[in-house]
Amino acid sequence: MKKLILLFVITFVFPLRFSAQTKPETSVIFAKSYDYVNDFEKIMNPNQVKNLTDFLKSSEAKTKSKILIVTTSSISPYTDLTDYSLELDKYLLSKLKIDTSILIVISKQLRQIQVQGVDKIRAKMSDQEMKDIISTYVVPELKKGDYYKGLQLGSEQLVKKIQ
Repeated sequence: MKKLILLFVITFVFPLRFSAQTKPETSVIFAKSYDYVNDFEKIMNPNQVKNLTDFLKSSEAKTKSKILIVTTSSISPYTDLTDYSLELDKYLLSKLKIDTSILIVISKQLRQIQVQGVDKIRAKMSDQEMKDIISTYVVPELKKGDYYKGLQLGSEQLVKKIQ
């Protein structure tokens, strides 16, 4: 009887253990490099990306806080934009050594936006204040289809708040 159970375990359980899905490799999911504005969804023109990048770069010099914007049409294999954003933030810090103070992830395709701030920002701005800025300045422009204007206005307000 013991040999039969052992045979069953070896035959059915071990193959399942080795073929189970594992967590996807983050370096495969995320890009190899990131700038201040990463428009992977192509919702802004190159001039808008440059203007927004220049603004965020000059703001970092003043505030000592890095704001990073990422647009994406897919969050696969993640099912939630929050999970995607958290993993992206970890990836940026651990693999690319990019320490963001505020990470804005937006998806036109999914009609979602996620904004994350690190603990050092919370001394200057609460999570609620951050949400208020997004809902007051960014979301109305996104609804109009003007992603650049929404991100520009939101970035300006975030910078004012953390100065």
